[in-house]
Amino acid sequence: MTGSERRRREEEHAAGLRWLILGDIGLDDSDDDDAPLGLCMEIEGLFVDLPPRPREHFTLVGCAPDGALGEALGTDQTWLGDVVITAPEPPGLSIVVLGDVVVLGQRPSTVAPGTVDVDLSGFVHVYDRTDAVRRPRDEVTEFALAGQDDARYGTCVDVTGVFRDQGAPLVPQIRLLGCRPEPALLTALEAIGQPIEADRRRWVRATAHTVAADGSTAPILDSRVVGRVQAGEPSRLGAGLLDITIDNVPGEPLSTGVLDILGHWHTGRPVEKNLWAGYDRELRYQWARIAVGRRPDGPDRPAGITYELDGRFVTDIEGFYCAIGEAINGPGGYFGSDLDGFDDCLCGGFGAQTPFRLVWHDSAVAREHLVDGYDRRRLAPAASLNFLLDLMTKRRVEIDLR
Repeated sequence: MTGSERRRREEEHAAGLRWLILGDIGLDDSDDDDAPLGLCMEIEGLFVDLPPRPREHFTLVGCAPDGALGEALGTDQTWLGDVVITAPEPPGLSIVVLGDVVVLGQRPSTVAPGTVDVDLSGFVHVYDRTDAVRRPRDEVTEFALAGQDDARYGTCVDVTGVFRDQGAPLVPQIRLLGCRPEPALLTALEAIGQPIEADRRRWVRATAHTVAADGSTAPILDSRVVGRVQAGEPSRLGAGLLDITIDNVPGEPLSTGVLDILGHWHTGRPVEKNLWAGYDRELRYQWARIAVGRRPDGPDRPAGITYELDGRFVTDIEGFYCAIGEAINGPGGYFGSDLDGFDDCLCGGFGAQTPFRLVWHDSAVAREHLVDGYDRRRLAPAASLNFLLDLMTKRRVEIDLR
């Protein structure tokens, strides 16, 4: 960013503009997918608190149960964990995973004599609750069932409640309020009401970036401003500004709690540790995701350094990521937001080179809370303290539990 661009954004922020939209206009492939589209004061529909995802109900039709599934039949509300549903589909496999599965009941099947229909509740593993789950091709006549550890659960001839089309948008529209559009976005506005061939010019594919008090910008990971520009009208938030309505595509918004987290970065990087400690698991995860978008560039510190981890608030795996990020990189620091990201950080490039020494204070908190079992938030086996210790040891981290 040039000096004049920085001064312009500082002046615009002083007038109340808070969000920078970067992306692309149109449906054609473009190399310019990170162009500025506009600055705006508010984004309506990007931060919305949705109700919890409801449990789903499935039926294994014509099921010949085996293993733990067979043992669960005839008992009341037996918990199975994950169920992997596989169907042959050359050249590969079509796989659906059901998480946090509970067996509700069974009855003789009318589809295949000698088998049963088994009712389950749980969740389909999808990135977004509106995602489609495609049914394998029609000639598939049998599905194999297994546990996450490949234990055999039997077979069934069909599954209901799993396969579905793409769901409707959970938030129908996003509105850029008090927006000063750049030329590309103005082009999309001008295409409203034009012939159908101009419709492709109304499509926006973008992400939101915060504009800090000093005019600097930073991305909001997982933010999506994607859809068709529907309307633009003068805004009451300032002369010459527009309120722009975009018909949203399916996807889950960020929670309103993310706005509170972003407030900690508005005047610069946090200077106090543990500001994340009062958040729930989802917002602790978002804290680490926001931290990665704001991590400073620069070389790793050399190997052999001792880092101090404040373990008082490590009551869940997300709390561990927040705490290790601050232990390595200071308040607001990032050192992973999930297991894959944490492992990547241990390989270098994120502030610290191994081998290093980690002094973990109040480790008894993690010993109590990070235990083996099933993580219902992640729909996966829990990441225990022992698992984390083994992973760090393999990556040449010396750990001192206090």
